[in-house]
Amino acid sequence: MNKEWSELNKTMQSQIKKKDTYSEGISTLFELRNSIMQTINSFRNDLSRDDFNAIPFLNAEGYHNKTIAYSLWHVFRIEDIVAHTLINGDDQIFYSGNYKERIKSPIITTGNELVKKDISDFSMQLDINELYSYIRDVKENTETILRKLPYEMLKQKISVQRREVLLDLNVVSNAENALWLVDYWCTKDIRGLIQMPFSRHWIMHIEASLRIKNKIQKSSGF
Repeated sequence: MNKEWSELNKTMQSQIKKKDTYSEGISTLFELRNSIMQTINSFRNDLSRDDFNAIPFLNAEGYHNKTIAYSLWHVFRIEDIVAHTLINGDDQIFYSGNYKERIKSPIITTGNELVKKDISDFSMQLDINELYSYIRDVKENTETILRKLPYEMLKQKISVQRREVLLDLNVVSNAENALWLVDYWCTKDIRGLIQMPFSRHWIMHIEASLRIKNKIQKSSGF
């Protein structure tokens, strides 16, 4: 794991546990996310459009057996769903920003149900420029929510009503390798969601994307 990201994540998790250091913890979280965003933005400069669709570790076990385009979609679709439907109880940026049409995505889900060639085929259909617009909008809106989130809400669990709204939206596939997400999110409190979709989840998938990028460039002779 990237040492800087690991340390920031560890510090943030410790800080948000205590009321006295909660606001510092949110600042540390934003510092972590901004650092990871630099890497996310570097993909646009360093990779070709076809590179975003490549799966150099097709049969591997781990987060690196995806494409970079898929990984970005997956991270920010999940964040959008969790931040807006589950925590804030308002419209996802995906819908308010008309991003299904803009990104040209064939799905509205997190993509967990896709495997191997399905992931590559999905990635080829995406408008990368619009995907990056979505990434920026989701990040900014999540951070607006977190700035206003009082410490007292951190122990709050997701309500049954919001769980039902999530299911009605069909943004998590009914496939076995996807539907578990609903229970995973809805058994956590808000602190737990900050510690996974908004931070550690970023680290896991962007480090995997860096591994994909390095493999692509090595194969290309860079």
